[in-house]
Amino acid sequence: MPSRGRGEFGSHIQSQEFSGRGTRQWNSPGETVSVEPTDVGRLIGRQGSKIRELQDESGARIKVPRDQENDDGTIPVELRGTEEAIEKARQMIEELLRPPLYRAKPSLPSTYNSSSLSSAAGTTTVTDGEVKRPTINWKKALADAASSELEKWKDYPAVIKDFYIISPSIQNMTEFEAEEIRESLGVTVQDDCKDSPRPILNPVRTFEEAFQHYPEILREIRKQKFEKPSTIQSQGWPIALKGHDLIGIAQTGSGKTLAFLLPALIHTDLQPTPREQRSGPNVLVLSPTRELALQIHEEVSKYSYKGIKSVCVYGGGNRRQQINVVQKGVEIIIATPGRLNDLIMNGIVDVKSVTFLVLDEADRMLDMGFEPQIMKILLDVRPDRQTIMTSATWPEGVKRLARKYMKNPFHVNVGSLDLSACHSVTQLVEVIDEEYKRERLIEFIESLQEDEKLLVFVGRKSMADELSSEMSLLNISVQCIHGDREQYDREQALSDFKDGSVRILIATDVASRGLDIKDITHVLNYDCPSHIEEYVHRVGRTGRAGRTGTSLTLMTRRDWRWAGDIMRIMAEANQEIPDDLMEMAERYERHKEKKEQERSLERENGGGGGYRRDGNQGGGRGYRGGSREEGYWGGFSSGGLGGGFGFGGGRGRGRGGRGGRRGGGKYDAFDGFFIS
Repeated sequence: MPSRGRGEFGSHIQSQEFSGRGTRQWNSPGETVSVEPTDVGRLIGRQGSKIRELQDESGARIKVPRDQENDDGTIPVELRGTEEAIEKARQMIEELLRPPLYRAKPSLPSTYNSSSLSSAAGTTTVTDGEVKRPTINWKKALADAASSELEKWKDYPAVIKDFYIISPSIQNMTEFEAEEIRESLGVTVQDDCKDSPRPILNPVRTFEEAFQHYPEILREIRKQKFEKPSTIQSQGWPIALKGHDLIGIAQTGSGKTLAFLLPALIHTDLQPTPREQRSGPNVLVLSPTRELALQIHEEVSKYSYKGIKSVCVYGGGNRRQQINVVQKGVEIIIATPGRLNDLIMNGIVDVKSVTFLVLDEADRMLDMGFEPQIMKILLDVRPDRQTIMTSATWPEGVKRLARKYMKNPFHVNVGSLDLSACHSVTQLVEVIDEEYKRERLIEFIESLQEDEKLLVFVGRKSMADELSSEMSLLNISVQCIHGDREQYDREQALSDFKDGSVRILIATDVASRGLDIKDITHVLNYDCPSHIEEYVHRVGRTGRAGRTGTSLTLMTRRDWRWAGDIMRIMAEANQEIPDDLMEMAERYERHKEKKEQERSLERENGGGGGYRRDGNQGGGRGYRGGSREEGYWGGFSSGGLGGGFGFGGGRGRGRGGRGGRRGGGKYDAFDGFFIS
């Protein structure tokens, strides 16, 4: 389905419900109008201006639902109000969404006729001088697409996905015993197949219970000296080996990589087509960052199984070298979406042979804007593949990705689905003035013991360079990592930090997810994270693999919007919340309430201003006062006179939104007599 909430009208449109004027109630009678997904942006308009205009002129309430669609792929836009208002709104929407050619009724040239327009626009017809839009049969279009998909893949060899041979101890486990084990592990399992629910496979307690029929796998596991499966592995391995799609939600450092890697090795080895006759790789692992991709590749390299070869494909690496390895033949490709797309488009990598797909750290890939590249890659991956998705959080975007690219997955969640930080980390927060942050950082570094490691997070690349240079001048040995550094320098920085050559790493959020450095003892957020998910992932860099850790976050007055969210994360982990953080959160809540009251007052006054002599609220929000055109000229229109006419000063132009800035603001500068 085409994406919504993009383009000129912005991502805030995911769910839009706009208030009209007066006392119309949302629980009044209503109906729905079907709108093509590609027309949603035109209906809402920039910053919601068009939908407000439609509501004001029609008197109806209009709501674009979030993540809902009809069977034919259209969006059900809800209209509420009186019958007259609903009918007027419906007519206005239809008129708005007609292509420009179709809007003029009687003014069509005499040379136009029904047959000529029909030949130009398919099923377009003209009735009584009005050109009507062609009707699309979406059910037929979807059926044709499915048929075309089957035709595309019909000559490809069958895929075997079920390699799970259940051990007697697991088979004899009662449902009650299995549930007790899940409860003790803190894991929940959900079957997303709603039509015909399937039995949930019992968790394994030992490596032998999962891989007793694959002795080479067991031998490789013993080489790594693991004691027992992690929680995600205990429940994830039976599901993945059985061939089901799997969504694994667990905090970083929980063993997710091995949860999909070992089933992938078995899947690759036991396909019916001999490896030398396959046209390309069987396993594709997509990763958000080059560091995480290299880490997964390093993990794969630890397991020597049946001669299976892998390659890591990522931007910033030696492209020619990566191509040479691919062309020699590999079974597993670990890749970042950008570089892989490059190699696919140039005919170097063929992903049509992929039967086992992993979307690792899916939430991070969405955060980084990789969904278009993922969509492009998956056009060439066969639809009957097995898909595994891992993520540390479960936001709406990841849910949508799962619905789109997975088939009836099992959902394995470790811990709470609510956002939470690792409970083995002591979380500290200090409210501090900006100018004292560097002094506090140096003080914190000096307090570290010789065997402790510190990861410092900053918000900007320039700040990372600046701090690392300053630390070096103070004879403090540090390394620095961010997106603008050369790949060799990034790898060297991580290597030095891992082997202990340096004990302090300064990084942007490129290091906040997926990097598995188990002996980090402290995390310091020099700059407060830009959203709460990032806070959780930063904190999760320490306290890994059963260890404990400490995180310190330095917050300034400008970070007050995150105070409440950080408090909730700390409370969930039973952390002590400092008084000044609570006070900051309370001040921000009072600030939000005050702003909401001001907006309510603006709406009650028709969205206009002009009631403050000093122009402080003069412009109001002109385009809310009436139409968007009134907003542009809010300095003169009913949108708000105070912003630019008569008094014009103070914050009248700025607070006046487009009304003050583009209306009064222009004329203040143009004709001096408008300024009092």
